Amino acid sequence: MTEMAHGTVLVQSGEAILPRWWRTVDRVTLACILTLFLIGLLLGFAASPPLAERNGHEPFYYVYKQAFFGGMAFVAMILTSMMSPIMVRRLGVMGFFAAFAALALLPVFGTDFGQGATRWYSLGFASLQPSEFLKPVFVIFTAWMIAASQQIAGPPGKTLSLFVMLIIVGFLVMQPDYGQGALILFAWAVIYFVAGAPIWVLGLVAILVCAGGVFAYSASQHVARRIDGFLSPEVDPNTQLAYAANAIREGGIFGTGLGEGSVKWTLPDAHTDFIIAVAAEEYGLVLVLLIIALFATVAMRAFFRLMKERDPFTRLAGAGIASLFALQSIINMGVAVRLLPAKGMTLPFVSYGGSSLIATGIAVGMLLSFTRSRPQGEIGDILLNRHR
Repeated sequence: MTEMAHGTVLVQSGEAILPRWWRTVDRVTLACILTLFLIGLLLGFAASPPLAERNGHEPFYYVYKQAFFGGMAFVAMILTSMMSPIMVRRLGVMGFFAAFAALALLPVFGTDFGQGATRWYSLGFASLQPSEFLKPVFVIFTAWMIAASQQIAGPPGKTLSLFVMLIIVGFLVMQPDYGQGALILFAWAVIYFVAGAPIWVLGLVAILVCAGGVFAYSASQHVARRIDGFLSPEVDPNTQLAYAANAIREGGIFGTGLGEGSVKWTLPDAHTDFIIAVAAEEYGLVLVLLIIALFATVAMRAFFRLMKERDPFTRLAGAGIASLFALQSIINMGVAVRLLPAKGMTLPFVSYGGSSLIATGIAVGMLLSFTRSRPQGEIGDILLNRHR
C-alpha cells in the first residue's frame, strides 16, 4: 500500500473515509465548536425558563429544542466536513439557487410572527429563516464565480457576483433585515479583497455601506431609534441595552452563580441576541473571555491553514466563511456591551435558534472541509521536487 505526503499528515490510499477524515480534519476547531455548543446549552438552562414560563411550556422546553437542533447541526457539520472542496462547491451552488428562491418568495409565502419583518417560513412545528442558509452558500457561489474569472477566458465572475449580491441585499432590505444584508455585503467584499480587488473598488464598497446606513436611518424609524439610542450619552434604563449593561456589571469577574442572575427575567431576547449578558452575569468575565477565545481560535486557525492553500476557490470560500463566522460573533457581543447599535443577531452555536444552528453547522462543516490537510504539500516542497 502506497503512502502520499499530506503536508504534515500521511494519508494512505484506500483508507476508509472516517479514519482519513479524523486524521486530516482540524480537531482543535472541532473541540472549540463542541465547547461553544455545550456552553450554549449551559446558558440555555439559565436563560430559557422565563421564556418557557411566558409561553406556557415546561421550564427546559427550549433547552431540549436547542439540543435537538444542535444534534442536527453537528450531523450536518460532520457530513459536510467529510466532503471534498469540489463536492462542497457543487452542493453549495445548488443550495444557493434554492436559498435564493426561498428568499425571493418570502413576500408571498413568508410570515413575520408579529415582529414586523417577513423573514420566516412557518412549518407548523418550527420556522425556517432562508437568510441564515443563504449566507454560507452565497459565499460558495461568490468564491466559485470569482475564482472562475481568474482563469483564461473565464466568465466575468466579479461583475456577476456583484450583481447577485446587490439583488440579495435588496431583498433583505425589503423585509427589512439590514443586519443580514450587511453580512452578505461584507462576505462579498472579503472574498473580492482576498482575490486581489483594486483599492477603488473597496472605496466604492465603503461609500455604498455609508449610503446604505443613511438610507436605513432615514427610511426606518426602528433603525433610527436604535442608532439614536446608541449615540445618546445616556442610556434609557428600560431598554435591552441598559439591562444587558447592568447584568455585565453585576457579574464582575466570577459572576453571581448559576441561576442567580436576574437579567433573563427582564430581557425578552436573553436566550438569543443577549445570551452573552446572561453569561457575564452568572459566570462573570471568566466565561466571557473563554467564549471570545474559542471564537478567535476557530477564526485564526482557519485563516492560518488557508494561507497554505493553493486552490483559489478553496482559499476564497474559506476566507469568506471564516470572516462571516467571526463578524457575526463580534456583532452579537459588541451590541451587548454597547460598542455597536442594537441588532438582532445570534451568537453562533451559543444562542438559541434552529435555523441559525443548522445553517452555522453547515457553514463550519464547509470551513472544516476547506481546511483539512490534503496531499498538495507546501509550495516550497513542490519547488524542491521540481529541481530533483
